[in-house]
Amino acid sequence: MKIPSLLLVAGAGAMTVAGLCWAAGPTPSDASPIYGVRIPAGYRDWTLVAPAQEAAPLDELRAVVGNRKALKAYRIGARAFPDGTVLVKLAWKHTPSPDFPPASIPGAATTVQVMIKDSRRYAATGGWGFGRFVDGRPVDQAQHETCFACHAARVKDRDYVFTRYAP
Repeated sequence: MKIPSLLLVAGAGAMTVAGLCWAAGPTPSDASPIYGVRIPAGYRDWTLVAPAQEAAPLDELRAVVGNRKALKAYRIGARAFPDGTVLVKLAWKHTPSPDFPPASIPGAATTVQVMIKDSRRYAATGGWGFGRFVDGRPVDQAQHETCFACHAARVKDRDYVFTRYAP
């Protein structure tokens, strides 16, 4: 996973519309516990919402991409995201560039995190379903139990979304 290709694709404005990615019945092994969220197909071709750098102890470079509904909501400054919004956060270890020491490059991939807005299905968690994946597989239930509490404590006033749009 390399951020330059992500930025190149995002910079070109390429976007793929993927279907919503949750399970209808029991949670399959590729879906997150509790929420049944899966990694959406084609998300690497979605538009960049914003990059970020996470300080220690995580020390990561991150990029959030969104589907069309997410981008439309960000661009009009919506106070709440519409159902069908999907946000995906990619994270890599922050690594100094071997070619230019003041610069950073993405190191090893750490996680892919997904948020899906469905007000009815996820009514108990502010309308959002969450998924956190390492090496393409969902992490355990205990980690997923922390998702909504963290978002509710810090960004309830922004529809539980941390990422701000980078115009």
